Amino acid sequence: MEGIPREVLEIADGIRSMRIRGAGKIARSAAEALKIAAEKYEGAREPGAFRKYMARVADLLIETRPTAVSLPNAVMYVMQAVFTPASDFESLRNSVVSAAARFIEESNNAVKRIAEFGSRRIKENSVILTHCHSTAAVSVITEAYKQGKVVKVYSTETRPFYQGRITTRQLLENGVPVVQIPDSAVRYFMHEVDQVVIGADTITSNGAVVNKIGTSQVALAAHEARVRVFVAAETYKFSPMTVIGELVPIEFRDPSEVVPPEWLQAHRNVRVLNPSFDVTPPEYIDAIITEVGVIPPQAAIMILTERLGWAIDKIKQAGLTKLRFEDLVEE
Repeated sequence: MEGIPREVLEIADGIRSMRIRGAGKIARSAAEALKIAAEKYEGAREPGAFRKYMARVADLLIETRPTAVSLPNAVMYVMQAVFTPASDFESLRNSVVSAAARFIEESNNAVKRIAEFGSRRIKENSVILTHCHSTAAVSVITEAYKQGKVVKVYSTETRPFYQGRITTRQLLENGVPVVQIPDSAVRYFMHEVDQVVIGADTITSNGAVVNKIGTSQVALAAHEARVRVFVAAETYKFSPMTVIGELVPIEFRDPSEVVPPEWLQAHRNVRVLNPSFDVTPPEYIDAIITEVGVIPPQAAIMILTERLGWAIDKIKQAGLTKLRFEDLVEE
């Protein structure tokens, strides 16, 4: 796209193609892209033109992945600096660069705080089950293991991308005893499990959790077995659009990720669906562990209004049902 630095386009493509994956990495990459965009801006050196340019970059980034709310929330965090009054271009650009750097630092520190809070909720001699890959969830489990509380972890493969294997590798690197299991074996092993620790891609205003496909089945099996479910998630995963009644779109990816292309060619009458996420209702979740503390799912709305109230107000004022920063920039 004309005028947008090559590095920014590469980051956007990396997010879209899932070379950059994991909500935290996606969020930090988006903030870095906005930082680069601001630093390398070559247009008219006046606030109005700069705001329009940054809005175009922000919208480009948001469109790469429709479900992972950490992406638009990271963008909102940085773009708040774009919408602050500024008398000159340089001070506006500097505020954007500073906001991006601050978000990246806070994001990295958030995981440490979540590990501290979450490890306190893990019982002694626990068997933990986790699904997919979440840096926050891994940090909670690892910290609890270091405190001598975890005796074993069951980690699902998480098909079709097998992100659970990343979790298994990271836990092993930290010395945590871990057993890899197929997604379909969760209910079989749940009778051995003391607590479930998972991450989240999106948390809605009513406390429902949107996460990798299969998460709701894990939570359902845990609920049946009376096993407590903890969600480890940074506050930038809470969705402001759900406050105004919008549903979180569930991303459907290419069927070739599930079955080989030649199989699709040989069975053209078969429709193959590949949803990336599902929704776990709040009644199946015991607590959400964030960097600001451990909260019940019903308190999600408080986090949203405190952290992203400015964006919610702007979206309401503009009457938007889809977040587009170009629609928020005043002419």
